[in-house]
Amino acid sequence: MRIKIKYRRSVLVLFTLITTIVTLARCMDQEKENKKKLEAQSAPAEPAAAFEDYVSAQACAGCHKEIYETHLHTAHYRTALPATEKDIQGSFKKGKNTYSYTPAILLSMQKRDSGLYQVVYFKGDEKKAMRFDIIIGSGVMGQSYLTWRGNKLYQLPITYFTAAGQWSNSPGFPHDKVLIDRPVTSRCLECHASYAQGISGTPLEPIEFDRNKMIYGVDCQKCHGPAAKHVQYQTQHPEEKTAKYIVNPLKLSRIQQLDVCALCHSGNIQKKKPSFEFTAGKNLSDYFITDTSSNAVFNGANIDVHGNQYALLRASKCFKMTTSLTCNTCHNTHENERGRTELFSVRCMSCHDPSSIAFKSPTHSAITNIEKNCIDCHMPAQPSKSIAVFLQNEETPRASLLRSHFIAVYPEESKKYLNKK
Repeated sequence: MRIKIKYRRSVLVLFTLITTIVTLARCMDQEKENKKKLEAQSAPAEPAAAFEDYVSAQACAGCHKEIYETHLHTAHYRTALPATEKDIQGSFKKGKNTYSYTPAILLSMQKRDSGLYQVVYFKGDEKKAMRFDIIIGSGVMGQSYLTWRGNKLYQLPITYFTAAGQWSNSPGFPHDKVLIDRPVTSRCLECHASYAQGISGTPLEPIEFDRNKMIYGVDCQKCHGPAAKHVQYQTQHPEEKTAKYIVNPLKLSRIQQLDVCALCHSGNIQKKKPSFEFTAGKNLSDYFITDTSSNAVFNGANIDVHGNQYALLRASKCFKMTTSLTCNTCHNTHENERGRTELFSVRCMSCHDPSSIAFKSPTHSAITNIEKNCIDCHMPAQPSKSIAVFLQNEETPRASLLRSHFIAVYPEESKKYLNKK
């Protein structure tokens, strides 16, 4: 009996000792974690980039002339420009410069001494003239336009739709009346400008902008970070061959490389900090709430650049089966490669060996020179859910076609491709 009591006491003492050790270990770990958090909180925060930290993209041409010149022709660079007749794709010629909402409401694109305008007429009487100030969109799918009113920006009601080669109403605008008061936010500018200085409103969402402190388009600094300090240093030290004060995306982690693209290609992400505070080399999750899960992809997310292309890629088997695939694996952002399906297919072959047994499927075997076009079957062009516009006298909106970035087998698309051959 005494032996049993002693045994129970020993077990109890041992259990108490183990529990104490585990509790102490947890407390120590928690203390370390709290210490790390306190250190992170007390560490000086990296200052947000200001307009003075940026340079004109032309400053990069001194050392990177060839890259600079090819980048000028990319959709990224041309995604925002000052509005000039040369760069506006729609026509200002009589007979091609109007859009009729109803028999009584007409909008006319006009050249006047003070600039280019969208002019609203009601029953033949001019009601309002709104100047083209900024072009939004490279013109590959179309162009939309912004106008300044004081220091605020508003989207103009008429857009140019490239697929139809004509003026249309702007995406999401009513097709039976003129809407002139849709404001443009810093989140919109964040994807069409490399920098825009807010001057009023809340820090998170300014409502006015300094038009003299705006860098149009997605230029070098969107992927390499603000370059003023880099340009100054390299100019003063021409013998220094190691780049200073600039981000080399290839040296970033995989997720940081993807973050640079995800800023604009991951759907309607919600910002936690002011626009333009996130720059290349930082972690996107520190600045935005994102949802790039597969569930988000297949529950109605858009497939286009205003939708969640990043999540579509992440949901793809190609992405899941490698630790190195990023957007730059397939895209050379320094050049305009649009439409070069053979070039993109060559990049597919860097992972998919055409001589392997797995590659020689019945469908592949039925296509001559299959290596020249993987894209039409595995990343087919599909109607956009957000870039859809009403053309004049049409009751159904027309959608732009954009390539899905969910890389997969699409049997119907394969049939279409085979029927073309």
